[in-house]
Amino acid sequence: MLKDATPKTIRLSEYRPPDFAIERVALTFDLDVDRTEVEAELVFRRLGGLGPLVLDGADDAEGSGQLLSLRIDGVEPPASAFTVSENGLTLHAPKDRFTLTTRRRLTPSKNKSLEGLYASASGLYTQCEAEGFRKITWYLDRPDVMSVFTVTLRADPERFPVLLSNGNKVSERDEVVNGQRRRVAVWHDPFKKPCYLFAVVAADLVARKGSFTTRSGRAVELNVWVQPHDLDQTAHCLDSLVKSMSWDETRFGREYDLDVFNLVAVSDFNMGAMENKGLNVFNTKFVLARPDTATDVDFANIEGVVGHEYFHNWSGNRVTCRDWFQLSLKEGFTVFRDQEFSSDVGSRAVKRIEEVRRLRSLQFPEDQGPTAHPVRPDSYVEISNFYTVTIYEKGAEVVRMYLTLLGEEAFRRGTDLYFSRHDGQAVTTDDFLACMAEVSGRDFRQFKRWYSQAGTPRVSARGAWDEPTKTWTLTLSQTVPPTPDQPRKEPMHIPVVTALLGRDGKRLPLVVNGERRGVETVLELTTDEERFAFTGLSEKPVPSLLRGFSAPVQLETDDDEAAILFRLAHDDDAFNRVEAGQELFFRHLFANVAALQAGGALTEPSTALVDAVKTALATSLEQGDPALLALALSVPGIDLIGDRLPWADYANAFLAREHLVTALASTLRPLISDVDAHLSKGLDGAPYRFTPDDVGRRSLRNLMVSWRARLPDGEHHVVGHLRRAGCMTDTQAALALLANTESRARDEAFAAFYAQWKGEALMVDKWFTMQAMSTRARALDDVLTLTTHEAFTLENPNRARSVIASFGMANPLRFHEASGRGYVFLAEQVRALDVFNAQIAARLMTPLTRWKRQDPPRQALMKRELQRILDREGCSKDVYEIATKSLA
Repeated sequence: MLKDATPKTIRLSEYRPPDFAIERVALTFDLDVDRTEVEAELVFRRLGGLGPLVLDGADDAEGSGQLLSLRIDGVEPPASAFTVSENGLTLHAPKDRFTLTTRRRLTPSKNKSLEGLYASASGLYTQCEAEGFRKITWYLDRPDVMSVFTVTLRADPERFPVLLSNGNKVSERDEVVNGQRRRVAVWHDPFKKPCYLFAVVAADLVARKGSFTTRSGRAVELNVWVQPHDLDQTAHCLDSLVKSMSWDETRFGREYDLDVFNLVAVSDFNMGAMENKGLNVFNTKFVLARPDTATDVDFANIEGVVGHEYFHNWSGNRVTCRDWFQLSLKEGFTVFRDQEFSSDVGSRAVKRIEEVRRLRSLQFPEDQGPTAHPVRPDSYVEISNFYTVTIYEKGAEVVRMYLTLLGEEAFRRGTDLYFSRHDGQAVTTDDFLACMAEVSGRDFRQFKRWYSQAGTPRVSARGAWDEPTKTWTLTLSQTVPPTPDQPRKEPMHIPVVTALLGRDGKRLPLVVNGERRGVETVLELTTDEERFAFTGLSEKPVPSLLRGFSAPVQLETDDDEAAILFRLAHDDDAFNRVEAGQELFFRHLFANVAALQAGGALTEPSTALVDAVKTALATSLEQGDPALLALALSVPGIDLIGDRLPWADYANAFLAREHLVTALASTLRPLISDVDAHLSKGLDGAPYRFTPDDVGRRSLRNLMVSWRARLPDGEHHVVGHLRRAGCMTDTQAALALLANTESRARDEAFAAFYAQWKGEALMVDKWFTMQAMSTRARALDDVLTLTTHEAFTLENPNRARSVIASFGMANPLRFHEASGRGYVFLAEQVRALDVFNAQIAARLMTPLTRWKRQDPPRQALMKRELQRILDREGCSKDVYEIATKSLA
């Protein structure tokens, strides 16, 4: 039950430019954990309108955020000239140009929302995106109000020796005030920015230092700031930053523009990282890494997230979004940029497959659920709820489609035009599209529907071969399913990258509807149905469609098993080759799930399927990319199986999957043993390297270990793998397998892990996560016990996610047990979190929002818990929005 009235819905159609500009901002912080005072001097200039000036404001903690003084042009106005409310500060009759000076008291130690200025173990930090700045001072807290900031920080140098803010440091000195020693640092950011990019850090930190010289000769000081005991885990982060800076100059022509780049790690953080101008603040999870503490996935994530936040310096900071409906303008574009960066410094094929798997496992379900929304939403109640995979990952796919349609050269001209034309501005997705249209001369009006229509398009592909004319005709059709508030959809502009394969596996020359197209072409599906005639072919082809996953759609084909096996063996598009292997698995799994649902027995995998796996594995002993093999041979998880079933029957999906993996392991046992031994020769005893080849070899070897775990001697082999592990990648792989067992070896291994790493927060997070994801029957009881553990707390988002999100999102088998106990558990945690951190509470609700994918008994149980969350006295608007949309 909401504490106040039903919250207001913010609509894109109601956007109006601000009536005032803020020309200059001078902030002075007297910093302390229990009492911080903030003086804000803001120079206003009226742009339009005749009414009052309404500034946004909010308490930083319960009962905090007190106004201490207010002056207009240096004079205290009468009390009737202004009003302070819970939501802001109103000046009733402001002049057209004036300076407002306010002084406000904050209590960072009580701010558990981790928005605004808050306390963490090592010091004081800020998080202002999306609307956290209003918890610091009264302001026009909207992204289209951009200003130049000068910041003065005062603090006890013993407690807060490091004082950081945006831009370049102007000065720093120690002084004595009233007998107390104070450190005073002044920072100035010469670039206009919205207040969501503001940041302050006052903490006891040390830095790994580096440098970078831009191509125009600017020397940039680089600092990665962490707590002293974490310094030896920062080398990879700094190396990733240097790579990012160099890559952005080469690929997009973007140079860094300040004299210093500071990156700060903090353990209490709601997000992954934040791109504040010149002062990026990161969750420690995306900074700290050593081979014995971080997996290959951790190393890759750090590289990608460091790149993402650095790339925001241009795609988000220098050019920002006009309003929060345009969030994907900065986030989708920057995700695309970080994906390209990771592809260029690693394996492009592997990175693309991983991107699509994330899209399918997280964004496709979001598109099918009650919170489905377009890449550019039409409305919101709480903007924090729209930091979603649709905004980020689907937004990146929209940018990628520009590249596919225009080609590298024209796309680069489009981004160059975008950056040069809109530097220092707050703009919209229409502005980005207009730049792409201008450089290419193309009409993108239909393409705009990717921004305005929610839902995942379904594309059907049907082929017909005419032997007498040697013509293969492809019929493509599309539908976009209805989503909340959008029952009827218009056809999308869908690029389908296509090649035709001959019997030798090579691509055939293409003539499409009478036009020569080389050996690969982009078919553009723009109507409900279109036909493409491929003429002059020498033989009946095997189609390779949607190569590289050229559009975020669900593709249905009429391929038979022979065509799929052919692509698995011969397709030169890595994505489609791996996709073929996955499709073979899916077909077998779906048949077995259907059999179980009908009361029948499980069937063994076909000879063709076993032979295909055998052939693929055999290539790893000679040549081939081990990372691609691991991706191709990884049997789809039960989340993906469930998403493609009429209803998400995770229990039978689990049985079918376990049966298939066990059958493959049993049938191919000698070959699996040989592959394991072959891969181990290059890894065991060798120093850890984060290279595409070593990462791929570890991935394939750990897949083989997971298959062998299903055999009678599996536990013995897994324990041996754990004892031999020379890096956290192998340690975690073995522990995750043991977590599923009922054995003394499991208990001993987890006890030893905790004893070794209980002083390392991120390692304890791993310890919690692996147990919360266990598929053993008592998993929920284990999770309930974990929430009473000495190291568990809801106040740290990483720790809360390590148990609650890992169970609710990553353990569908046990979360969706028929009793509904998993739903009750999640609801209780959400209700508890909503009291002090509504942002995290709302995000953890995601599994419950997908109740329509379950059978009727589970649907009723999930809806009951959603209603119980909604009925809590004082329910936040974050949680209210998710719950009401889910129950609608």
